[in-house]
Amino acid sequence: MESGGVITSSGAEQVESEKRSNGLGHDVLTLLNRTRDWLLIVFLLYLLLVAVSMIGNGFNMAAGENAKDLFNFARNPITGLVIGTVATALIQSSSTVTSIIVGLVAGGLPVVIAIPMVMGANIGTTITNTIVSLGHIRKGVEFRRAYAAATIHDFFNLLSVLIFLPLEIEFGLLDKIGAYLSSLVYGGNSMSMKSFNFIKPLIQPVLKTIQETASGLLPHPLSGIVMILLGVTTIIAVITVIGRLLKVLMVGRVKKVFHWAVGRGPISGITSGTLLTILVQSSSTTTSLIVPLAGNGVFSLRQVYPFTLGANIGTCITALLAATAITGPTAGVALQIAFVHLSYNVLGVMVIYSIPFLRNIPLRLASTLAKATSRNKIYAIVYIGIVFFLAPAFLIIGSNILGW
Repeated sequence: MESGGVITSSGAEQVESEKRSNGLGHDVLTLLNRTRDWLLIVFLLYLLLVAVSMIGNGFNMAAGENAKDLFNFARNPITGLVIGTVATALIQSSSTVTSIIVGLVAGGLPVVIAIPMVMGANIGTTITNTIVSLGHIRKGVEFRRAYAAATIHDFFNLLSVLIFLPLEIEFGLLDKIGAYLSSLVYGGNSMSMKSFNFIKPLIQPVLKTIQETASGLLPHPLSGIVMILLGVTTIIAVITVIGRLLKVLMVGRVKKVFHWAVGRGPISGITSGTLLTILVQSSSTTTSLIVPLAGNGVFSLRQVYPFTLGANIGTCITALLAATAITGPTAGVALQIAFVHLSYNVLGVMVIYSIPFLRNIPLRLASTLAKATSRNKIYAIVYIGIVFFLAPAFLIIGSNILGW
């Protein structure tokens, strides 16, 4: 019996050893798979950056020298707002548009016209989020959550314009704040920090290769149109794959880290959105990254909301960097419009988010639109057409009829 007992004990130890060995092997394999998936997400995020830039570059290729002519029609605050909106919706980069506006102000564009253009840039940049949310369009609940997370940024920026544009036209509020802040920091010499942008060098080689290939194979302006379509297609494909991966990866400790950074509260969300956007210098990219997380249920709409507001603030860094590179007699006004951009976004967050009634307006509108759009997908296309193109056209026609 003792011998039998020894054999039994030895067998039990062997089985236990095999279990530990198998468990260790399983843990290593799980770690390797998760590492592979995270690396794939990093690569897909890189593709997302390239795709967003492809849309802007494609528009520039298609429009050629006429791209900047979009800004020449700004004769009053309303047309300035419209031009900022449409230009950013087409170029797909509020950072690019606000940097162009800074350059135009340095070249003589009146600040009173440039301010509404900056406001319009905030509205136009949100079209990227809407495109990204379309990656979830085949899944009802996911699409509703993603679409709400995308459009809450739109409604906040629209509400901000409705509040601050009349104040600016009547009292010159932002003009005065920007002039004061620029007077505090302006010096006669260049303060250029444009080399801070480290994202552009990372994506430029791939972007340049794609652009040269398209230009070599296709005539102008077809090459630019193909770039735009390829960019939009890539965004939708990338977001679809990222969404699937995040469902598996966003568990346990990783999920806790994301919730600590974004979902812990409004201050944490705004800070996270600001810092991340400063790093990538693109609010479109930052907010586009959060949309799939909202779609997959990682974050609620109320948690995403402050993060997008932080993205509004963080994107101001690009215009500030552009302004520091300008020297001469117009350097002061260039810095002024950059500070106007910053002041406008900070004040928008302070005023709207601190007042419960105003804070809830974008939440309710985004939720209502998302529910309607999840039932009838055509609303998504109608919404984009109305907000970013038809409404601006009617505003221009109206301002011309009124003789502004």
